[in-house]
Amino acid sequence: MSNVLIINAHHKYPFSEGRLNGALTQMADELLTAKGHETRVVETDAGWDVEKELENHRWADVIVLQSPINWMGVPWTFKKYMDEVYTAGMGGALCHGDGRTAEAPKENYGAGGTLTGKKYLLSVTFNAPEESFNDENEYLFQGKSVDDLLLPMHMNFRFFGMEALQTFACYDVMKNADVENDFVRFGAHLEAVI
Repeated sequence: MSNVLIINAHHKYPFSEGRLNGALTQMADELLTAKGHETRVVETDAGWDVEKELENHRWADVIVLQSPINWMGVPWTFKKYMDEVYTAGMGGALCHGDGRTAEAPKENYGAGGTLTGKKYLLSVTFNAPEESFNDENEYLFQGKSVDDLLLPMHMNFRFFGMEALQTFACYDVMKNADVENDFVRFGAHLEAVI
């Protein structure tokens, strides 16, 4: 079995308390533990210790990022987490700088990751309906997929040498939620990929 770090990146807002992301985090923890995996859970709203988080990333075989998508990205508290933890990890804990060398300064940018062989899963919640993605006729995303939108997050983990597991998404969670079905789909998704 593997070591799984689960990061709940939800930041509480008056219009969104974080119950769904909290429930998905708890569900992942319980299901993965029941399957024999070792888990650690981090709630970014509760704060973090940079050295402990670097150790968590080195310990983990799989990192599950559970996050709402706010203004087309992760909440600012998780961005701060990345700025502090991931920058501190550039000295070798997560990567050796940006992977380039003085002999070839224009080659291999982003290839210095030290977490090779490890995987990550992006599990996200959207106010947007599923139908707003992958359809060129839709106004905002113009045919783009969820993973197109999440490309910066994918690149962050790839910078550390990690491999992506299939992304999971809950859609339309504020206006037309189908939480029971989301839980069923999430359980099946975790069973299939971890």
